[in-house]
Amino acid sequence: MENIIPSFFVYGEPDRPLELGFLHVETVMARANIHLGQVKAHKHDRMVQITFWTCGNGSYFIEDQRLDFLAPAVSFVPSGVVHGFNVDPLVSDAIVVSIADSLLPSIAGQTILPLDRPVMVRGQGATALWDRLGRTMRLIFEEYAEGSVRVDRIIPPLAAAALTQIGRLASDAPMLAQSPQKQLAAQLRRLIDQHFRENWPVERYVSTLGTTPHLLAKAGHTAFGQGVKDMIAERRLLEAKRLLLFTIRSLEDIAYEVGLKDAAYFSRFFRARTGIPPSEWRRQNASDEHGME
Repeated sequence: MENIIPSFFVYGEPDRPLELGFLHVETVMARANIHLGQVKAHKHDRMVQITFWTCGNGSYFIEDQRLDFLAPAVSFVPSGVVHGFNVDPLVSDAIVVSIADSLLPSIAGQTILPLDRPVMVRGQGATALWDRLGRTMRLIFEEYAEGSVRVDRIIPPLAAAALTQIGRLASDAPMLAQSPQKQLAAQLRRLIDQHFRENWPVERYVSTLGTTPHLLAKAGHTAFGQGVKDMIAERRLLEAKRLLLFTIRSLEDIAYEVGLKDAAYFSRFFRARTGIPPSEWRRQNASDEHGME
């Protein structure tokens, strides 16, 4: 049945490529006219979500597990993980922070919570920790709602703090089980993060993970909607965009850094996936970056 589970941008909106560093914050009930308190099973292929229930109660579903809760409760769901919930829309609400996978490398080093496994905590732990998490999540919501200057730089460290607070609350909570297929997909993504610059062939990922080409391809498609080669290319493209936007390194240097043989090949690779040459992408996005100051 997994092959018919929809992948959304945010709930109810068709999936689409995410901008570098994309993040989004809203309340669950901001979309109550779409879901009426019943969010069906779905996933997000390229972003994670923190959902902090501020009031109400209901049932949360993560993969094949049902988790009944009474606020306060909080979940962290990595990309590719199927989830949904049923709540009373008249008494329940939550703050949802959606973060593109492209932001995770910078956040991961600032939090104690593993970012490749789902977790849900339901009212356990010290009241002071829940109060602190509530303040952090509300601050994230307020900063985003106000459209503060450089909100894209303000929210990631706040999100890292919220994730650490979730990690502390979850220290005594049982880990949520993942299917072998989802575990394999998470392991694949970690390996790609570590080795995409080294031009590992697909066969090396297969052998390192002790699986078969068919099972690895199926895991990638099920969790992230992509095969292994496309996942490697997307990770390489993400790194290239970061280097174009945040450094002044030459195209030759960037090509080498992301594991491509020369600037000409890098330009063809980049243009095939974005529609414009890397130099033009850098110019356009550097202008956008400057205009937001």
